[in-house]
Amino acid sequence: MTASIAQACRSVLLTAEPRAKVMAARVVARLWRRGALRYAFDVEMPARPARPDAPALLPPNRMPKRGRAGSERSRIALLHALAHIEFGAIDLAFDMAGRFGAAFPRSFVDDWLSVGADEALHFALLDRRLRVLGAHYGALPAHDGLWEAAAGTAQDAGARLAVVPMVLEARGLDVTPATLAAFERAGDPRSAAILGRIYRDEIRHVSIGTAWFKSWCESRHLAAAPEWQRLIRRHFRGIVKPPFNDSARGEAGLSRDFYAGVAPDEAA
Repeated sequence: MTASIAQACRSVLLTAEPRAKVMAARVVARLWRRGALRYAFDVEMPARPARPDAPALLPPNRMPKRGRAGSERSRIALLHALAHIEFGAIDLAFDMAGRFGAAFPRSFVDDWLSVGADEALHFALLDRRLRVLGAHYGALPAHDGLWEAAAGTAQDAGARLAVVPMVLEARGLDVTPATLAAFERAGDPRSAAILGRIYRDEIRHVSIGTAWFKSWCESRHLAAAPEWQRLIRRHFRGIVKPPFNDSARGEAGLSRDFYAGVAPDEAA
């Protein structure tokens, strides 16, 4: 029997080895586009995705300092951290489709599998760049904060949409332009170009998440911004902190009336 979309998403989540996960993500996205997977949600997603033996996962407060800004060591550490984020984002996208797809129109799966394919490409680009610089993904420790931030929303599609694309990915829109500029100043235009590609794609990802969150709220006759604020206060342990890239957030449909109500005073 033809595999279901839920079975295919689960297979990506249970693939630990990084290159194999990238390939699995691309294959599932391609099979879905071709109509080769059944639209059925007949298996549950795992509580946690499989992880490779490396990198070692440490608590955030035990992560080593990255060193002097602009040094090659610092740039490798930053690229490794970004690769780890993109690796985790593959799982988050496929988990979104497989875990919550039954509650939404079919286009929800279309969107999140396209996001997952993008995240797989981003990881591959960053890992390739690390190897050019004499490193590789897994050579440095990392932390599991990205998945931990989403784990508490496993039973709540609205909360997952609020936390993952509209907080975690939106934060990337705030910090990436300055990071990209730092790589350019350090004479590393190749890394900067990769970050530029990721930045453009992440605007689309935040846009997808925001649009589905608004649709979810509309179907429940809820005002989107107050409901987002309520869910963030309940499900997100961190701080939605400035400065914000209002232009990129606005392009993604995430207007300031969402996050101004939960962020600390920028003047403080």
